Amino acid sequence: MTQDIIARCEARGLRMTDQRRIVARVVGEAEDHPDVEELYARAAKLDPRISLATVYRTVKLFEEAGILERLEFGDGRARYEDADRDHHDHLIDVATGEVIEFVDPEIEALQERIAARLGYQLIGHRLELLGRKKT
Repeated sequence: MTQDIIARCEARGLRMTDQRRIVARVVGEAEDHPDVEELYARAAKLDPRISLATVYRTVKLFEEAGILERLEFGDGRARYEDADRDHHDHLIDVATGEVIEFVDPEIEALQERIAARLGYQLIGHRLELLGRKKT
């Protein structure tokens, strides 16, 4: 995944410095939805010289280039994931902050039907469900 992110950055004309490569690696290895501070903590383990400001600038650059997708889960922190991943939706546990990725064919079909009924062709969507685990 890391090499794929680096290749996409280079294809978009981004100059890939060593520190940008580290951020790309951290993003590529992420199995969660980290915010910039978490990306920085992971990057600093690989290169203690990397600064928080560098990670912020790199994440912004990657977002503007369409490499990263910014996610807002209602907790006041922007989180990020690879923009080139297969489509999925999110269920966010409001008590713990856990983010569960899922795909449901029924929901996908329903969204298509709603768009068609309103006279639109659906070209994309983002669905984030907020919930609390049943006890």
